[in-house]
Amino acid sequence: IEDKGNIKAGAATFSNWYFLQYGKVDGMVDVIKAIRRSNDIFFYKVGERTGVEKIKQWSDIFGLGKRTGIGLDETEGIIPSIFWKKEVLKENWYLGDTYNLSIGQGYVGTTPLQMAFITDVFANGGYLCKPQLLKQNVGACKKLPISQKTIDIIREGMKQACSIGGTGWPLFEFSIRSDPAKLGQQGQTLTKHIQVACKTGTAESHAKSGMPHAWITVFAPYDNPEISVTILVEEGGQGSDVAGPIAKEILKAYFERSQ
Repeated sequence: IEDKGNIKAGAATFSNWYFLQYGKVDGMVDVIKAIRRSNDIFFYKVGERTGVEKIKQWSDIFGLGKRTGIGLDETEGIIPSIFWKKEVLKENWYLGDTYNLSIGQGYVGTTPLQMAFITDVFANGGYLCKPQLLKQNVGACKKLPISQKTIDIIREGMKQACSIGGTGWPLFEFSIRSDPAKLGQQGQTLTKHIQVACKTGTAESHAKSGMPHAWITVFAPYDNPEISVTILVEEGGQGSDVAGPIAKEILKAYFERSQ
């Protein structure tokens, strides 16, 4: 799909963030590049082709719009549909609603736990596992009907999002300090590179400040994941600028202490 900066839905104009901020476009975009660059135009058009009901169906499969059952006070969130808008708002569904749904905006509401829930599916090879509060507990897992090819594509996009040219700049070339003593060596502290996979997000806010919510969700190491982290900073701004550095500090603390 070609990113020309913006597209029309009736009288409304929907733009890509890169065009709005810098007046630039990403050109021809496939799904990997769309994830790497967080390209709104690609997802608008793919959402239009996929259709509202299919998006709703897959949202249900991934557990969106329902509680995870972790045992904490949580909300189910909202994944809107044509029926939902007619029943709740007494309004018709428009193409612009589909565009918003396609990038998680508009009427969409999710929780950080739900986003972590979904991130883990691509970290663990396609299994949706019930989250647990205690490490020794084993959560029930089910294999989702997703092909390995699809999983690999999403993983590659998330890898590139946290690599040079992506949107997750705080996690580019992520590395930790290796303790020589723990490695049985003496001398200068060494550094170890760890490939991180991520997706940044900037979500609409209705707060008086007008500032959007900052999101990032990550897992690492890319080849053999051990940890996933989802960060939401309410009214924080852009996910890469605000949530990204927080995720980086958490990953550093985890990997440096687990050596």
